[in-house]
Amino acid sequence: MGSAVLTLRINTDTKDKLDKLAYATHRSKSFLAAEAINRYLEIEAWQISEIELALVEADAGDFASDAQVALLATKYAS
Repeated sequence: MGSAVLTLRINTDTKDKLDKLAYATHRSKSFLAAEAINRYLEIEAWQISEIELALVEADAGDFASDAQVALLATKYAS
């Protein structure tokens, strides 16, 4: 996999935290920033996929019954 240069602006507090983490973990700031971006993108892609799936289910009328919802409410309310 190739790499590309990305320039971005972050606030000073975030930069300071990145500097400290890079020092503590013996990793480059670039590595840590790339890891953070990759994790963010994976989570967002998963969330969008789940929302799209839920919309398909909703469009198909695939909903929990009142009894199923009540059972879950009872289970987790205690």
